[in-house]
Amino acid sequence: MSAPAPSPLAIVDVDPDRAPARQDEVLTEAALAFVAELHERFTARRDELLARRAERRAEIARTSTLDFLPETAHIRDGDWRVAPAPAALEDRRVEITGPTDRKMTINALNSGAKVWLADFEDASAPTWANVVDGQANLIDAYERRIDFTDARGKSYALRPTEELATVVMRPRGWHLDERHLQVRGRAVPGALVDFGLYFFHNAQRLLDLGKGPYFYLPKTESHHEARLWNDVFVFAQDRLGIPQGTVRATVLIETITAAYEMEEILYELRDHASGLNAGRWDYLFSIVKNFRDGGERFVLPDRNAVTMTAPFMRAYTELLVRTCHKRGAHAIGGMAAFIPDRRDPEANERALSKVRNDKDREAADGFDGSWVAHPDLVPVARASFDAVLGERPHQKDRLREDVRVGAGDLIAVDSLDARPTHQGLVDAVRVGIRYIEAWLRGLGAVAIFGLMEDAATAEISRSQIWQWVDAGVVLEDGQRVTAELVRAIAARELEALRTELGEEAFAEGRWQEAHDLLLRVSLDADYADFLTLPAYELLP
Repeated sequence: MSAPAPSPLAIVDVDPDRAPARQDEVLTEAALAFVAELHERFTARRDELLARRAERRAEIARTSTLDFLPETAHIRDGDWRVAPAPAALEDRRVEITGPTDRKMTINALNSGAKVWLADFEDASAPTWANVVDGQANLIDAYERRIDFTDARGKSYALRPTEELATVVMRPRGWHLDERHLQVRGRAVPGALVDFGLYFFHNAQRLLDLGKGPYFYLPKTESHHEARLWNDVFVFAQDRLGIPQGTVRATVLIETITAAYEMEEILYELRDHASGLNAGRWDYLFSIVKNFRDGGERFVLPDRNAVTMTAPFMRAYTELLVRTCHKRGAHAIGGMAAFIPDRRDPEANERALSKVRNDKDREAADGFDGSWVAHPDLVPVARASFDAVLGERPHQKDRLREDVRVGAGDLIAVDSLDARPTHQGLVDAVRVGIRYIEAWLRGLGAVAIFGLMEDAATAEISRSQIWQWVDAGVVLEDGQRVTAELVRAIAARELEALRTELGEEAFAEGRWQEAHDLLLRVSLDADYADFLTLPAYELLP
């Protein structure tokens, strides 16, 4: 590997007195040079692909439909498989998700899960401290020098003799920039910052540990975007002298457009592909975003009424399992976001029963693993998959050739009997304000009303509010959803929070900003593609 040229990358808008303590350790000259190379080679293509997203959205607005791509039929009909999984990713029956703060890093690695999704995306608000400190925490974890003591004096450390979860890191999506790192005045895409710093510092370190640099790729909307990631992987491995094929990527199928290109996405990444994941909230958010002009046919009911057993959601998950196993890839199921509460054993058991049923369904449908948000749910999910897998690491031999999914099945939203309710509207406002307020304070994974919520929560909440207002939905109590009704509910919620917290605590938070931002992205005539874009402007 030749020595890198001096980096044209600059660190901007960072107060030297408030910079993360380990900034210089993470942002070395060589690391910055590598990120700058990624930027100069790939950002222009990223920009073209974002423009292509807008063109495709405009086409959906005109036609209110989607279909499998005729020009890639030869890929869907072809005889090919992805590269075999490395040993560290053969068994993925339980995966825990969470941000890369120091406490979560330790707890996730100790959790007993097979995999930890180390999240720089939806579960992490991209403050500069979170971006830098998360990278430092992962370096420390691989060096087994990480510990943490909380404000109560409780200490956390890695278990010295037990196998730790395999890390699969999730960088930010292609649409997000990192304003603190710029090349010639242009912000570097957050995806390239997160990937580049992690790969530069850890690729060889992970190989030395018998694992490798593994990634979850979020918000992918087309196989062209997967091709860009594949080219990033090829360049990065070549540039740093890492054997080609060392990288493994699991793609989240969390956009409706990607659901029509699952095989093509795996094909583009076939030398680096590990599997696909079936999300939920972002997938529903994507349906609303893309079909928001489609009228009542595409109006979703309360988010909790759209379960994974809904016909159009079942079509999506069963197609994902069939696609993955046909191509030799892992199929990973969705999130169990419930947070156990030992203070209420009866409510706890009811919620655990729902989690158990959900994981039983996934295992029976052919998934090879699934996500949980809390360490206490690891044994619950593991039991569901143990019952089906036994000692086998996966069930890729279940080809699910019985599955037949047509293009219309994936967008048959009108097959649902449930309708929007007044309580659903109130819940969307309440959860939206609470999550955005925490996000603005730098918290991306937030416990709200017994569930672990992330940015996808806020996206589906504000998208449904926007959709219901735009469609003039009439609720079960006879009220029409209008901007005035939403503002009234939000105002009552803000006052309730002020009373609940007290004036001093309320003033110390960012509640008014959260309230205003939620209303802005829920009620503006121009629908913001991502809530996190205007929200990022408000981060310190």
